[in-house]
Amino acid sequence: MISFLRKKSKSKTAVDAPHAGDGAGGGAPVAPGEESEMGFLDHLEELRWTIFKGMAGVLVFTAIAAVYRRWVIENILLGPKKADFISYKIFGIETTDFVLQNRTVTGQFFTDWGTALVVGAIIGSPVFVYYLWKFIEPGLYPNEKKGLRFAAVFASFFFLLGICFGYFVITPLALQFFAQYQISPEILNEFDITKYFEMVTFWSFGTGILFELPVVIYFLAKLGIATPASLRKARKYAIIVCLILGAFFTPPDPISQVLVATPLLLLYEASIGVAGVVERRRKKELEAALA
Repeated sequence: MISFLRKKSKSKTAVDAPHAGDGAGGGAPVAPGEESEMGFLDHLEELRWTIFKGMAGVLVFTAIAAVYRRWVIENILLGPKKADFISYKIFGIETTDFVLQNRTVTGQFFTDWGTALVVGAIIGSPVFVYYLWKFIEPGLYPNEKKGLRFAAVFASFFFLLGICFGYFVITPLALQFFAQYQISPEILNEFDITKYFEMVTFWSFGTGILFELPVVIYFLAKLGIATPASLRKARKYAIIVCLILGAFFTPPDPISQVLVATPLLLLYEASIGVAGVVERRRKKELEAALA
């Protein structure tokens, strides 16, 4: 268990530490290399500086994103709109062009600078996480450090995998579905830029969150809540949930729904394997403790 009271800080060496006869600093000297417990207020002060340093890193990357925001908008956010987008070539999709319009006074302004804030927060978040990790690391046992490092890599991999799937698969399919959907030749499809950027972000990052399923199962298995047997028993319900999520994150056509539901089902099967590994490790640790 993580405990702030276990968090240590290197004390001063015997040369710098006050000696017993040094007036107000009276007290036993601390030997070199010894560690002393930090007080509660010391923890709060260190946490405050941790947050400041993490936010400073995010602000630096936000400033960098502000400089290159037009490139991000043109090549990333507007990428799925273009006929030469890589996904259309790979899947052999015949594209339909559509127009983006700004229908509000402040639409382009907030889209422009909102992109800088969002991109800066995303690419700067690892800096914040790094400083937060450095804050809690001294209060962890070696096995806890190893477990959290694995979980961080595990979670980051599946999140990035989900974002790529959402951006390169779901987003172009959804855009082309709605661009081609027409109830009358008299009605043209011209999308508002605010809604366009919202949906691209939703499809990409929403899928990234869905792909965190193995990570969630990993932690539930560590707590003993999720077991391979219970996950196998709930497989039929998982299939229904995956199809519902596929319908929620994609246009209302069966091909797109199955295309999204399939990787979710594969992730669920992988989660059963993850739960099995965790369960075997827990049994070994219990046997070792009893021995």
